Amino acid sequence: MASRLDRSALPAWLAATALAALGWWFGSGVHPLWCLTWLAPLPVLWLAPRVRARWAALAAFAAYALGGLNQWTYLHGYIGLPMATIVYAIGMPAFVFALCVLLFRRLSLRGHALAATLALPAVWVAVEYINSLTSPHGTFGSLGYTQMDALPVIQVAAIAGIWGIGFLVLLLPAAIAVQTVATAPPRSRMSAAAMTVLLVAAAIGYGSWRLQAPAATTLRIGLVSLEKPIRPALHDADGQALEARYVDAIGRLADRGAKVVLIPETSFATGDGSVPAFARLARQRDLIVDAGIDFKGDPRAERNLAMAFQPGAASPATYSKHHLIPGFERQYMPGDSYTLLDGTPRTGLAICKDMDFHDIGQAYAARHAQLLLVPAWDFSIDGWLHSRMAIMRGVESGFAIARAARSGRLTLSDDRGRVLAEASSEKHDAELVGDLPLRDTHTLYSRWGDWFAWLDLAALIVLLGLALRPTQH
Repeated sequence: MASRLDRSALPAWLAATALAALGWWFGSGVHPLWCLTWLAPLPVLWLAPRVRARWAALAAFAAYALGGLNQWTYLHGYIGLPMATIVYAIGMPAFVFALCVLLFRRLSLRGHALAATLALPAVWVAVEYINSLTSPHGTFGSLGYTQMDALPVIQVAAIAGIWGIGFLVLLLPAAIAVQTVATAPPRSRMSAAAMTVLLVAAAIGYGSWRLQAPAATTLRIGLVSLEKPIRPALHDADGQALEARYVDAIGRLADRGAKVVLIPETSFATGDGSVPAFARLARQRDLIVDAGIDFKGDPRAERNLAMAFQPGAASPATYSKHHLIPGFERQYMPGDSYTLLDGTPRTGLAICKDMDFHDIGQAYAARHAQLLLVPAWDFSIDGWLHSRMAIMRGVESGFAIARAARSGRLTLSDDRGRVLAEASSEKHDAELVGDLPLRDTHTLYSRWGDWFAWLDLAALIVLLGLALRPTQH
């Protein structure tokens, strides 16, 4: 068997690889164009049945890896990851995509158009789900986050979680590509097309309907981020100066009607069990102040803590961050409990990276939370992406989110994923105040969890069996 690509096929191979790479470049990363994500796989899926398997795999790998280089500045320049980690972060998904394309190719050439159409989305979602269970970064990098600007589409997460979104995004290009495979029987191709049209139309129809739900009530919330100094000790001159600036900012937001004010993750370092200035503000202005604190008062280890000061409480409610960034937060001890504030609305506490993981959202859904307060700290360039990852938890599990990030975004989002107010703190101080709609929402995903991901795992086994089954002669 010849190992070289036939010269007549070379232009098509280059064009398909380049077009797919451009699709992934602009349709993924820290601020993707959501519509291009649906088209990115299509060129290599069209190519796959027309060239030898090795060249189909190479095109898929190269396209995804080249597109994934859009994260180079983020991963290398902002986060400072070592080269080996960056190669893995870009190369491993590219390898999985190549395997998905090979499975699509094999099944489509065998005439299994419906199975071929399901192969790419089912395998991809199954691998994403396994990765989310084993990775210290949870769902980071999931394809579903590319669709956060497509509000009707992301409502699928209320039923199937983020896995349902990624499945739809990959299902459509696979269904289009399989229509061009001459060896697939027409009836099988029509079944694939009909299934895809039905699922996509049902998802968009459901999402559009869900977005019409009225809010039961609203809560006026203020967010503020003062960028410097970074994590000063509260009793030092720098810390006292920053505290005074925050007191002024919180006062301004209270003057504008805010009933809750949130400031970013680890804004101060202290060993005390309270911040008296914030406690006084909460009492005097009848508001909740939620502050991110680097807490040094635990003799066992430091804590990345949220302190929520409430008007009638003698001491702040506290929450210790569960999911810590490997390397960056090695000094902290992770928490293992959840915190709901007194009274209504039912308000929970979380911190930054916690929102990359499903367990936080599902735990607060089980506690019937209507709102989560989330102090955060981002890496400037990823402000949009990381805020939207948090917002996805609200869509999945049915609560609004107020998130205040240093070097990121300040966002108020409802349980449908709408961003009602937003400001950037990526390069400067920022503050905002807005009315956040609240509902008493119970989603299917919060009850059934990752049922759809398990369905994809089962489909993966069936599809592999079909692909590996000897052909009949």
